[in-house]
Amino acid sequence: MYVVKSPLSDADLKTVGEALQGALVDLIDLSLLAKQVHWNVVGSRFRSIHLQLDEVVAVARAHSDTVAERASALGVSPDGRASTVAGGSGLGSLPEGWIKDADAVGALVSALGAAITRMRERVAATEHPDPVSQDIFIGITADLEKHHWMFQAENV
Repeated sequence: MYVVKSPLSDADLKTVGEALQGALVDLIDLSLLAKQVHWNVVGSRFRSIHLQLDEVVAVARAHSDTVAERASALGVSPDGRASTVAGGSGLGSLPEGWIKDADAVGALVSALGAAITRMRERVAATEHPDPVSQDIFIGITADLEKHHWMFQAENV
């Protein structure tokens, strides 16, 4: 059932819809992963990493809303259910329990790196079918790369 009719062709809508849904899943998972680390990080750099993680959560949540609303605007029903996120994310998982500060930083570098790789694929995939969605993906990628750089600088 289409509630909203997209101006995109069916083929373009399929490509863009898949890109938007994948981005939504990754961004929700990134926010959850960062919050899990936020609650469990320990070590001498606890405070700075703890606060930095909240910045990642805020960015991921803001972008997930933008992505979901773009999907809705195109007539694609966004799916952010826990089961969908668990089954579709490509960011990896975290160990259970407390996480040493260096390991926490490493986990975020890895998760952000995976999210960036997948987001860049979406930038390429949406270049021709929908430059508007591509622009959203470019902005998300820029923000994720900023946080990726900052976390990498933590463990030098």
